[in-house]
Amino acid sequence: MDDTYNYIFANAWRLTGRAEGDYVNDPSDSGGPTNHGITEKVARANGYTGDMRDLTPPEAEQIAKRKYWDVMSLDDVANISEAIAKEMFDTGFNAGPERAVRFLQRSLNALNRLQKDYPDIIVDGKFGDVTLNALFLYHNKRKGTGIRILLRCLNGLQLAFYIKLVERREKDERFLNGWVLNRVD
Repeated sequence: MDDTYNYIFANAWRLTGRAEGDYVNDPSDSGGPTNHGITEKVARANGYTGDMRDLTPPEAEQIAKRKYWDVMSLDDVANISEAIAKEMFDTGFNAGPERAVRFLQRSLNALNRLQKDYPDIIVDGKFGDVTLNALFLYHNKRKGTGIRILLRCLNGLQLAFYIKLVERREKDERFLNGWVLNRVD
């Protein structure tokens, strides 16, 4: 990876990290103990063995890069659109990478003009060559305006996810205002 992609990831991490904050252990948060947005479960799965209060920003950043950025091939996405890569990273970080990829796949299918621009893709939450090619073809056809439209679709799906989440788990209602203010834009 070259310095351009390191910079793009670092910028995405800075924006997401600002929304996440430092150590929190809120009993009503389903994520449990969290530091810099990294849940204890994710930290442990990525080899961190210390107290969550001691997780450093660089350690959290390394986990975020591996767990969210790399797994969604966001260097490849950033090569097409930095804005889409940053949005997918933030959504994937907060709602899971598979969900972020499904949002992209669903949006690309809805925007392909009845398959005139490219065929529908399988909505499976896995980012691969077919999804990347659909994004490439979409961008080539629609350019900057298309990216703005795609971002709005992604944010609309993200907002709908949060609404469904609080309808299913009322205890999460207290987080909705923050999610909408800090995640859906």
